[in-house]
Amino acid sequence: MLHRFVERIFLYRVPVNRLTAPPVARPPAVIEPLIEDLAPERRRFDERALYFGERYRSGFWLIYLLSAVAVLFAVLPLALGWDDSRHILHPYLGIWALGEVLIISSVAAVYWIGHRRDWQGEWLRARTTAELIGYLPMLAPLVDFGRSAEEADWYLRVFEPGQNLRGNREVTKLCRRHEAPMREALAAVWADPQFVAAYAAWSVSILESQEHYHRTVALRHHMLQHRIHTVNIWLFGLTALGALAHLVLHSLYLSIVTTFFPALGASLHGALAQSEAYRLEVSSDRLAKELRSAVAGIREAGAAAQLVRGAVESALSLILEEHQDWHMLVTPHRLPLG
Repeated sequence: MLHRFVERIFLYRVPVNRLTAPPVARPPAVIEPLIEDLAPERRRFDERALYFGERYRSGFWLIYLLSAVAVLFAVLPLALGWDDSRHILHPYLGIWALGEVLIISSVAAVYWIGHRRDWQGEWLRARTTAELIGYLPMLAPLVDFGRSAEEADWYLRVFEPGQNLRGNREVTKLCRRHEAPMREALAAVWADPQFVAAYAAWSVSILESQEHYHRTVALRHHMLQHRIHTVNIWLFGLTALGALAHLVLHSLYLSIVTTFFPALGASLHGALAQSEAYRLEVSSDRLAKELRSAVAGIREAGAAAQLVRGAVESALSLILEEHQDWHMLVTPHRLPLG
């Protein structure tokens, strides 16, 4: 998709993947059936999130870049001299105007299709569902199945998540489906030292994987900002030189420099702002540090069941809070920035 192509260009030869992913430990045997049963559902929502996320992000990159190209189409006929009635290609001057109209129409079409099909909303819902399903096996041992509860959703029985995590029918349905087998399988696990050790080690590996992911996200967005800011400095610098050159040279080609370059720079800056690169870098870096502290807390708990349980619960709470922050970060921005 377009946004990945743009990132590959700006992140050329940047060692984004230089961080080595940690290995994931094997989960406790009593949780493995739950992981296997949930895997198809998580994969389905992961694929759905990828589908709509790719379209949403590529959509706003396309809108911004095409806006700059529309400016180029407006000024090129003047630079090429097609507006002169004596030019041999003057009869075809309308081609540039038609091209500009088609570009603007394409921008409007992307705006309309993305809004009508709710690319952003579908992406957020699918990503939230996939994440919640993915953490259900880690959450299950924290649920008090021995106590009757009106709420079927395990998250609502352990935490007080934000509004964006409430009312997820898919997660509630899966919790209800696995309630009985998990109640039986996890009835006395916290009295088993082997389970406590295996659960702690597995939780640590999951959290370390998340720490690695967020450090990679922070690095990628940091470098993306740096590269785009560098390009913009050059674009606006050349614009300034072109404006100064206009004092001596009267060339229509300089008009391309002084109109298209700032338009392209503004488009790149707008797309970068829409991607929330800076805030994602800061939040991902902060979460990576907090996850490292959470991992240290689980390790310090040793084999003490209650301490391990409390440390894992705190770590999951941290992840849910981060997801709530992510929603607040992304939701206010719709596909059409204008």
